[in-house]
Amino acid sequence: MSATALGDDPFVAHRSLLFTVAYEMLGSAADAEDVVQEAWLRWAEVDRATVRDARAYLVRVVTRQALNRLRTLSRRREEYVGEWLPEPLLTAPDVAEDVELAESVSIAMLTVLESLTPTERAVFVLREVFDLPHDEIAEAVGKTSAAVRQISSRARNHVDARRPRMQVSRREQREVVDRFIAAVTTGDLQGLLDVLAPDVVLLADGGGVANAVRMPIIGAKKVANLLRPFPRVSVNPTVDVFALNGGVGVRIDDEVGGPTIVSVEIVAGRITRIFAMRNPEKLGWLDEATELRR
Repeated sequence: MSATALGDDPFVAHRSLLFTVAYEMLGSAADAEDVVQEAWLRWAEVDRATVRDARAYLVRVVTRQALNRLRTLSRRREEYVGEWLPEPLLTAPDVAEDVELAESVSIAMLTVLESLTPTERAVFVLREVFDLPHDEIAEAVGKTSAAVRQISSRARNHVDARRPRMQVSRREQREVVDRFIAAVTTGDLQGLLDVLAPDVVLLADGGGVANAVRMPIIGAKKVANLLRPFPRVSVNPTVDVFALNGGVGVRIDDEVGGPTIVSVEIVAGRITRIFAMRNPEKLGWLDEATELRR
């Protein structure tokens, strides 16, 4: 196929969108990429003359493939060692400018989506994030339009009960993250207590490969006591702030402990959740910004 033909191909035009749909459904960039590749193989074999709306067709194919994979992954995640957290992405600045997209791909939101059934997750993503019509979603997930409306309402209520109560600007994210880093890297117990919400929860994902707490740590004092020894036990650490999943993230590299990617959820100027991703098998999408689209 010529370069010109590739440039005109609807699959190429919508590839970032298709990856975003798959990633939000799966929480794994590697699996999302596999789904997109599978969709490409199916697209290469289809008679284009029979496709009225290429975008809708491709989203439908990706949704079905992602649903199949999500059901398989759900069984694997039941056997996962410790907490399972989404696979983090280095994202381009324009993702943060789209507030709804940034929220939908945040580690906090992807973690909430893990509590939905595969069909609920697909319906929620397609309706709430990509604003697809109910009948189009119904065709993608193999349900009636009426059933999709019920599933959508149920999923939305479930997510609304668990999502952060207020939007936080990127500037406020950065200010809170800077305070958090300063307290952690100096072992400042009071500084940590000041930036952490009283009922803060820390979740860490080591997958049995990297050292990480296997159960949630709840409460400001417990979390602060866990983090306070950092300056004494780390070996030549480097700490960088970067664009993570549409928000502000932190990368900590330790010569002995290896890399840790940190994302935080913020409410009223304090950290309510800390997500620490340490499994090296899930840190392969941080060298180059991933283009996400709605």
